[in-house]
Amino acid sequence: MATSTKEQIEVAATFVRLYVFLAQYLDRCFDEAARKNYPDSELQGHLAETRRQLMEILTVNPVVKKKLEQECDRILVLGASHLKNGATDTETRKTIESERAILKSKTLALSDLVAVFRAME
Repeated sequence: MATSTKEQIEVAATFVRLYVFLAQYLDRCFDEAARKNYPDSELQGHLAETRRQLMEILTVNPVVKKKLEQECDRILVLGASHLKNGATDTETRKTIESERAILKSKTLALSDLVAVFRAME
């Protein structure tokens, strides 16, 4: 099935939204203000809905879908573990910071791509 440019932009934009929500989730590990200003239930709702939308889109490519599922699960488990246990060990902090840096890079690259695609419409 051929997809339109608009559909391709929407797929990329959905990836951006998911990565932003995952990054916000990790930000909450070290930022008390982020936890207070953005209710967990609201973030979890946005994250779950965006993830569901993207997983539905990715049914056309099981390999990418599985990779994204694994990435989401890894990040959610890492953040939940930290928030539950209040992990203070440097290894956990480094892992969270590393995951956050990866999400930032992906978000920036995809955001630029979406911006270019939208400008070409």
